[in-house]
Amino acid sequence: MTAGTTAFPVLRWVALAWTVVWLPAYIRFWGWANLLHLCDIAVLLSCAGLWWGSSLLISSQAVSSLTAGILWSIDIGSRLLTGRFLVGGTEYMWDARVPLWARLLSTFHIGLPLALLWAMRKVGYDRRALALQAAIAAVLFVASRFLPSGFNMNYAYQDPLFHRSWGPAPVHLAVIFVGAVAFLYWPTHLLLSWIFPVTSAAK
Repeated sequence: MTAGTTAFPVLRWVALAWTVVWLPAYIRFWGWANLLHLCDIAVLLSCAGLWWGSSLLISSQAVSSLTAGILWSIDIGSRLLTGRFLVGGTEYMWDARVPLWARLLSTFHIGLPLALLWAMRKVGYDRRALALQAAIAAVLFVASRFLPSGFNMNYAYQDPLFHRSWGPAPVHLAVIFVGAVAFLYWPTHLLLSWIFPVTSAAK
């Protein structure tokens, strides 16, 4: 399987162009702190993975992005069809204070998973992705706890289902971490391991 900087001769430049447009816009309208979002980190690491042809980076962000993209799309679809948010977390898409073009940049939740799936057809799936993404998530969960509780970045203060805290900070963060790995990352890891060939580096 092809890997390295020649793996994606066109897509790597698309990823670079996207980063040049998307990153300044997000910082301008939502601030630096917003880059602690798992989804936003996924954009940066995915673009880096496509630029360098890294199956590990591509695979790890596929583990993170596939379910997130599905949930984001469901929530947007529910709001458009019924006027209600089914999952939550996409309310900012209706914030008229932010220009529509900037809000539409969040459609990466749809495009990014598709790009990563296409990329793994070429470079394969790296089984080390689960461990790497779990480590990334753990760091971001802890960092998010240092932001004001009103942000509830990465659900570091309240969980997304019951909207409650599960005790002191270490306990709550542990619950969120275990939930993310057990219910989001692990099933996605198993699915990707089954669908795509395993890269030689991960065998």
